[in-house]
Formats: sequence, structure tokens, C-alpha cells
Amino acid sequence: MENYTILFLIVLALVAFMYASVGHGGASGYLVFMALANIAPPQMKAAALVMNIAVSSISFFAYYRAGHFKLKLFLPFAIGSVPMAFIGGQMLLSDQLYKQLLALCLFIATIRMLVKTKPGQEVKPMPVAAGVLCGGVIGLLSGMLGIGGGVLLSPLILIMHWAGVKQTAATSALFILLNSISGLVGFISKGNISFPPYFEWMLPIVVISGMLGAYYGSKKFEQQTLKQLLAIGLLIACYKLL
Repeated sequence: MENYTILFLIVLALVAFMYASVGHGGASGYLVFMALANIAPPQMKAAALVMNIAVSSISFFAYYRAGHFKLKLFLPFAIGSVPMAFIGGQMLLSDQLYKQLLALCLFIATIRMLVKTKPGQEVKPMPVAAGVLCGGVIGLLSGMLGIGGGVLLSPLILIMHWAGVKQTAATSALFILLNSISGLVGFISKGNISFPPYFEWMLPIVVISGMLGAYYGSKKFEQQTLKQLLAIGLLIACYKLL
């Protein structure tokens, strides 16, 4: 195995750990580094969705066991997002548009990592219609790009003060899991899928890293410094995409 491949796998492990620690599956991070490795977009999308399903399920289980999941907060987002993620998964974008939209989502994700959320902020009730509408828009974009949408949903929930940090992470984890499944089914329905080289290494590595990240994120202290370092790396990658 070449040195650059080993480095690539190490980066994926770090991405999975940090994303899982905040209830995310890591697809936006996987995608950008696969793009920099010149992997074809269809292979990127398939691999990211499968890895997202694996890591987000682990992350959700950890946050659920810790008692942070609130069904009332989650349902409106899911109702809007799941069918739209399926539709988005059937859409084929040009390589240029795909990378531009990915860079936009990546930028949002990095800003979320760089900004430290203050605890103790007052939580406001979420209008159900707003949750369904926002879920639908995020779900469509998620299916198109091969992400779960957590990088878009989490900042929205926190900015609107609809939940605290831990509840947001739990909601995002299940949101990502269902959207990724829906998007993958929609993608498969358009024809055969293929995976990038070394995917048989990529999947177990992100699963193990995701387990560690979910554990520390749900039960231990927040890894803010590491998140900031990862965010800087993702911003550089975002610049290269554009």
C-alpha cells in the first residue's frame, strides 16, 4: 500500500472521529478528501453514503443511550427530508456543480466546527412547519451530494435555539442515518454503483474511528482544539475544490 494511501486512510479516520463526536457521519469530509484524491464523483457518492450510514448509526446509538434524543424535535425534519433525499439521490450533477455545492456544504461544516457553542442558552419551541420545510430542502441537497445533511441541520438548530448541543447531535445523527439510506436507495435505483479503490479498508477504519468519536462526544469532554485543527484542514481542501 502506497504512502499516500496510508495518509489518506489516516485522514479519513480523523474525519470520522471528529464528525462522530458531534453526531455527524462525516460524509462532507470524506467527499472532499476523495475529491482531492481524484476519485470519480459517482464512486465518491456511493462510498460516502455507505460510510455515513455506518458512522451515523454508531453516533446515534451513543447519544441515544446517553439520553439526548428527543423524538418531538426529530420528526418534523425527518418527514420533510427522507422522501426528498430519495429524489436527490436520483439526480446526477455535472462534476463542476457537484464540487461547488460540496464546497459550500464543507464551508458551513468548518464554520460550525470553529465556532464554540455557549452552554445554557434558552431553548425555543420549533414550529413544525418550519422543521418540515427545512428538512425537505436539506434532504434534497443531501441526496444530490451523497451526504446526510447534518452539517446543514446542526447549525440551523443551534442558531435558531431549537435545542441544546447534545440534543442537536442526537437529532443530527438519526437525521443523517435516514437521509443517507434514502439517498443511497435513490442512487442505486438509477443503476449499478461502484466503490473507490481500498474501500475495503476505508469502511472498517471509519467505523472504528466513529465508535471512538461517538463515545467521547456523548460522554466525555468536547474536543474543541482538534475540531479547530480539522476545520482548518477542511477549509484548505474547500479552497482547492473551488
